[in-house]
Amino acid sequence: MAVTIKDVAALAGVSPSTVSRTCKNHISISKETKERVRHAMAQLGYEPNLQTGNLSSQTVETIGIILPPSYHETYENSFYLEAIRGISQFCNQHQYINTIITGQNTEEILGAIRTMNTTNQIEGFIVMYSKQDDIIIDYLCNEGILYVLIGKAQQLANQTIHIDNDNILAGKEATEYLYQLGHTKIAYLGSESLFLFSADRKAGYELALKHHGIAVLPEYCIEVNCIPEKDSENIRALLEQKERPTAIVVSDDILAVALERTCIRMGLSIPKDLSIVSFNNSLFARLTSPQLTSIDINSFQLGMEAASQMINHIENPNLLATKIIVSHCLIERDSCRKL
Repeated sequence: MAVTIKDVAALAGVSPSTVSRTCKNHISISKETKERVRHAMAQLGYEPNLQTGNLSSQTVETIGIILPPSYHETYENSFYLEAIRGISQFCNQHQYINTIITGQNTEEILGAIRTMNTTNQIEGFIVMYSKQDDIIIDYLCNEGILYVLIGKAQQLANQTIHIDNDNILAGKEATEYLYQLGHTKIAYLGSESLFLFSADRKAGYELALKHHGIAVLPEYCIEVNCIPEKDSENIRALLEQKERPTAIVVSDDILAVALERTCIRMGLSIPKDLSIVSFNNSLFARLTSPQLTSIDINSFQLGMEAASQMINHIENPNLLATKIIVSHCLIERDSCRKL
């Protein structure tokens, strides 16, 4: 079996990313650590990719920002724009530059990451999303590439640097807010549960209902894999039920706008017929009529913290992985009413 970068890291007592940066003769790695890593490489017979072994020191530090694959939805979501603004501001203050990596599918993104890695262009990556069974995360882990995750770490949680909200708590608080207004028929509308933020918000919604002895009804829990351009059959079916919900927790402001559009076409009034609490507190929440009550997850701060951790780990490669939780708050507007 071929020797891997992880084998070298284990023998040298360092992280895989330290081995990777030693191969590049990075100035952030001490002489003693480089000697230890190179001795381990010699012992194991490990031969690094010559393309990644550029022994010249880089004059410009570059951080890659990985967006999820999408034809267009990602670029319309202000969460990513705000988080990238936070990353860029922090990088600018510390003389780092950043570059965006995305594509129409996972394979396209992975190809770009491989190219940047093998040509020694990037110090590390900030992954802007978290989902189950992600081959991009698998590649970064297997290659020992430094990365910071914005979201929940599904695997190797204790070894992954990640910045997140407490989405379970946020989902619970959104549901509790509606319950305190007198609502008991509360539904959940979210992105696919393979995206961990939506799965956690749904879990918080379910916890709040169970806490008050309210049954979680499968027909009240709707997931969509994209923002519907026209009325979603699932959303319409939810609103046409005999026991129609009086309130809905929605995982994202953009999805809440799609819900509002369906309500208008069905002759339902917000908040008279339906109360809505959504997430992100984006521009969309403020432009709708009525304006959306929304949970502000502090997207800008998520980006700032991700960039801070990335640069800290580039310059101090033997640091242990860090988990940071960014606080959230509910912004009350006009999309909810008391029963």
